Amino acid sequence: MRAMVLEKSRAPLLMRERPTPAPAAGEILVEVAACGVCRTDLHVVDGELPNPKLPLIPGHEIVGRVAVLGEEVAGLAVGERIGVPWLGYTCGVCSYCRSGRENLCDRPLFTGYTRDGGYATHALADARYCFPLPERRDDAEIAPFLCAGLIGWRSYRMAGARGQGGYAEGASPDALGLYGFGAAAHILAQIAAWQGRRVYAFTRRGDTAAQVFAKSLGAVWAGGSDEMPPEPLDAAIIFAPVGGLVPLALKAVKKGGRVVCGGIHMSDIPSFPYRLLWEERHVVSVANLTRADAREFLDVVPQAGVKTEVTRYPLAAANDALADLREGRLQGAAVLIP
Repeated sequence: MRAMVLEKSRAPLLMRERPTPAPAAGEILVEVAACGVCRTDLHVVDGELPNPKLPLIPGHEIVGRVAVLGEEVAGLAVGERIGVPWLGYTCGVCSYCRSGRENLCDRPLFTGYTRDGGYATHALADARYCFPLPERRDDAEIAPFLCAGLIGWRSYRMAGARGQGGYAEGASPDALGLYGFGAAAHILAQIAAWQGRRVYAFTRRGDTAAQVFAKSLGAVWAGGSDEMPPEPLDAAIIFAPVGGLVPLALKAVKKGGRVVCGGIHMSDIPSFPYRLLWEERHVVSVANLTRADAREFLDVVPQAGVKTEVTRYPLAAANDALADLREGRLQGAAVLIP
């Protein structure tokens, strides 16, 4: 198999030839058809997330087909199209797993971080954390759903939106702000607009192309992240890894409003006056996802008619894709094709 490998943090990925691995009990070998390039991959490569498995094959938005089934795997078949997400393993016995909060597991493994991922022609995956995918969509177009879509959906639920499962926290967000209009926001904006929310998109100051893009996907307003929206927000979700956006979002939400930090890494949040938090405003973070989140999100996507904007790169150009994401040169999502 061929793989783009991170051998040292803050260094370019290197193309390597490796033996194709055999799946252990409970695992499958996936022939990778596409792998999305996520901002979390940047945090891993740039050394912003601690203690990655090294050497490491990054990538956790994997679309592919089952090539080999390990022993004790049930419910999947060779040749079946599946998706592999960020959360790649949980222990199943800690208090979080036993209380339905497997996303907070004490002993998890993460695809493309603490276990090898999908910047490769093949990848191993825990069969319990693979999701059957429909055949009717292009591989590259589906790949961003496996993290950008899933974490966007969980963030949306944390912001107060009620899904099919019924659970939610806070009031339903009729006016929703999205800070950072990248892969996750461009998916979530379509779902929120389809559900009748008023979506306000916040981009880098002066990024008129991103603002036009946001409006084309249903946003009723788009402006710079330093601007105030035309009405107070019920909730705001911050996808950009910029801690300085937290006080700005708090200022934009109404009394009782909620600010959700949707990333796994964020720069330090600056101090801000208590009056921005007062009147029962909330700041919460999102960690990973549950398999229930994934199943619900993948059911909603076809109903909402979600389309993804993707830029395709060959596997060998993974460093170029990461650089384009790092420098804000992408609209939508980047996807590697082996």
